[in-house]
Amino acid sequence: MAQPKRRTSKSKRRMRQAHTLQKSLTATSTCPQCGAPTQPHRVCPSCGSYRGRQVLTVAVDE
Repeated sequence: MAQPKRRTSKSKRRMRQAHTLQKSLTATSTCPQCGAPTQPHRVCPSCGSYRGRQVLTVAVDE
């Protein structure tokens, strides 16, 4: 198996890894029931609905 001829410097290694170490933004969509931002294919945390039906009962804070 081939071996590297030179050691990879810290700068080169960090430049190569920079794009993989970035935090990616999570995808969001709006809930059709309440309009709150939610993750796709997840239960809405504010109203508890998923695909047009009520799945969770959400307590209302007063």
